[in-house]
Amino acid sequence: MSNRQTENGAPRTEQIMTAIRRRVANRALTAGEKLPSIRKLARDMHVSPSTVVDAYDRLAAEGLIRSRPGSGFYVAGHLPPATLTEVEPQFDRAIDPFWVSRQSLDAGPEMLRPGCGWLPPDWMPNAAIRRAIRALARADDSVLADYGATRGSLALRRLLVRQFAAEGIEAGADQILLTTSGTRAIDLLCRFLLNPGDTVLVDDPCYFNFQALLRVHRARIVSVPYTQTGPDIALFNEQLATHRPRLYITNAALHNPTGATLAPRTAHRILTAAAAHDLIIVEDEIFADFEPEPSPRLASLDGLSRVIRIGSFSKTLSASIRCGYIVARPDWIEGLVDLQVATNFGGPSPVAAELVFGTLSDGSYRKHLTGLRSRLAKRRREIVGQLEEINVHPWTLPRGGFYLWCHLPDGRDAAEVAKAALREGVVLAPGNVFSVTQSATDLMRFNVAQMNPRVLSVLEQSLR
Repeated sequence: MSNRQTENGAPRTEQIMTAIRRRVANRALTAGEKLPSIRKLARDMHVSPSTVVDAYDRLAAEGLIRSRPGSGFYVAGHLPPATLTEVEPQFDRAIDPFWVSRQSLDAGPEMLRPGCGWLPPDWMPNAAIRRAIRALARADDSVLADYGATRGSLALRRLLVRQFAAEGIEAGADQILLTTSGTRAIDLLCRFLLNPGDTVLVDDPCYFNFQALLRVHRARIVSVPYTQTGPDIALFNEQLATHRPRLYITNAALHNPTGATLAPRTAHRILTAAAAHDLIIVEDEIFADFEPEPSPRLASLDGLSRVIRIGSFSKTLSASIRCGYIVARPDWIEGLVDLQVATNFGGPSPVAAELVFGTLSDGSYRKHLTGLRSRLAKRRREIVGQLEEINVHPWTLPRGGFYLWCHLPDGRDAAEVAKAALREGVVLAPGNVFSVTQSATDLMRFNVAQMNPRVLSVLEQSLR
């Protein structure tokens, strides 16, 4: 067997690294102590010296050991704590707009995450992504090594132009700014359009990170109740007249968290009110591709006059390949380009943009979306039935997407249910993390793609 072949399922190099990490963690090797010589360790572990060199070089790259030319390898001076643990669920953390994000992002592989905002890996177009990665290996060196252009990949922006045209949104490539993510798009717009203390209108409930970002930018947040056809228009007008907000941030297609769809009449009334009160609208369309048929788009109805469209590819393509976009008036895009240069020195990674373009251009991507919508429709029906068996009922039945916004039985406090479920290894999304007015106490958002029998069992137990 070659020294680099595997033994007991692990490559020899990794076996050496694991052995040294264990000795350091157990304090068998202490800070500053010299490691065995390459030849001695090779003899002791029955491997070639080159395998030991490879292992030592990798451990040095990790910062665990250091090389002293002419002397050998030594344990680094600053060691990790004696007890090495992964980030664990924070049971005593206040349930606020960061709660679901932190619990979901930090969850280990054993945790179940029906409260998270993304699809499981095996629901994503991984074969197309791998083809794009292989193609990327043949790309020009500049794609692999250079900064991104200030507006981002022209090829990807031209592809988006064609997609938007099919939705009735007329925008040239110069009106599209690629960003490092959808969240980064909102952050740039807040930097560009807001001053500390400015008022921003959001839906109640709304995507919890809208609130988190606005608080970072020291905006004053006011809200309007969201109905099954959009914001309550009478109260929308009242908030505009009373508070004179600078921005209104919303999801028009498949609202997060409710799953509701904006009605045409409501859309027109929103734009009429916005014009009367000089309101700018940020329309987050991250869930638009999940709709079976497109619903009204504020950006298309408005012609990108006072509506800004943002989005990303994290929900239907990959949350790991970070790339988003802003579509707006040319003069606003010019200002946003300068701001992105100042804060990011260019657009998103050319590698990320190339991967997105390659996957979207793949002939299988359209079929992926069709299959995804069909699979989610079936899963929604199944989960609705299973939830109703434990007296949990949807607030509305969405036309698409993967969220169900549900009432818990007997007015149960969703935050307490979420805390109980977390102790059983299940991350849920209680209603008040989405509510500015804290009026969603007995509501919970469920990701149907992340549901399974164990989640339902833990939920039922937590409701008792």
